[in-house]
Amino acid sequence: MLTKSIVELICAKNVPSRTVLPGQDDDARIDFILVSALRLAVFSPAVYPWSFELFMEQPIRPAKVLNIVIVAHRGRLSFEATLFALSLRHTNPDFAGSFFVATPAHNPLWPQDPSLPEGPLHDLLGQQGVEFVEFKCRDFGQAYPFGNKIEALDVLPVGDPFVFFDSDTLITGDLNDVPFDFARAGASLRREGTWPKTSKETPNHATIWRALYNRFGLDFAKSLDCSYDATDWRRYLYFNAGFFYYRCPKVFGQLNRAFAVSIRNSPPSALAGQTLDPWLDQVALALVIHALGGGRDSLPSGFLDGRHSCHYRLIPLLYARESQAVVTLLEDLTTPDHVKTVFKIHPPYRRLIYERQGQRLRQMFDQAALPETEQMIRKTIKQTGLWLR
Repeated sequence: MLTKSIVELICAKNVPSRTVLPGQDDDARIDFILVSALRLAVFSPAVYPWSFELFMEQPIRPAKVLNIVIVAHRGRLSFEATLFALSLRHTNPDFAGSFFVATPAHNPLWPQDPSLPEGPLHDLLGQQGVEFVEFKCRDFGQAYPFGNKIEALDVLPVGDPFVFFDSDTLITGDLNDVPFDFARAGASLRREGTWPKTSKETPNHATIWRALYNRFGLDFAKSLDCSYDATDWRRYLYFNAGFFYYRCPKVFGQLNRAFAVSIRNSPPSALAGQTLDPWLDQVALALVIHALGGGRDSLPSGFLDGRHSCHYRLIPLLYARESQAVVTLLEDLTTPDHVKTVFKIHPPYRRLIYERQGQRLRQMFDQAALPETEQMIRKTIKQTGLWLR
């Protein structure tokens, strides 16, 4: 959480007499304070104008149903989004929340039109009960498409709990069984030590992460998993952005945007020699989760990235390393003629699913003894000529 000095600063300058609204508990008030804190501690309002009053007018409501959002635009992601939608409706036929498919608007930050073209694929996706929404890229865009995960949250209903999933995900179980605690932000722990990359010439992990926590007034010590040595990347809070959730997309999204833009525009000196592309969103995500009271234990293991969802990343990787249940689900979802007619025009789906090359690829790997890293798996697949995106 934010340090006491930052909270006192906010209360002194932005919340003079009305720190708790009628119907709000202290946790909801802290969410508003967190957002305003970043405005004061990081940005000038003239440069980054968000409205604290907007949050004061939109109290966070008790969680009833969750909303789901994924990002899609023309190309590969449109096929992945449709496959995600098919899996959600197959495994959660009574899903009561809203399911948003968010697409970036065509603007100077996204000069190539990203909109989903009309046609059979768009129709198939629309038949899954999705709500198509468009968001404007203000800070990221085509040059850093991972920023879509941050900016898409702008168009979700304020105060309603949400789960963001990467489009390259299959829903494999009933989401009603997942014990979300939306009061504590959470994200995927299916990750590798992709950032930072340290050497004798760079600051170590502790120095780098401490500098980031200090930038935003966060308690670095409380983020550590001291069961790991100081040289082990797992000691430091780090998530995969394949899914994340919280009780309010506006609070989460504004904070995430503020952290990410600050780090990108003015990285602490300890980050010298580090690359932030493509890892910026995951660097900021760790800080956001910590600031909003979450951590490694926000969600019990075995649900998302387990029995209830699979972040497969790419179809070749799905065949190489995922469980037989996931492979069976993929092939069941893509068997109906009305789906096959649409999907077979996409070369990776045609070759790997319909021409059965995915099964051939699967036989090249022992799923009980996979290579240690994803990069090693990718290298092997590329050697077969089946690395199809």
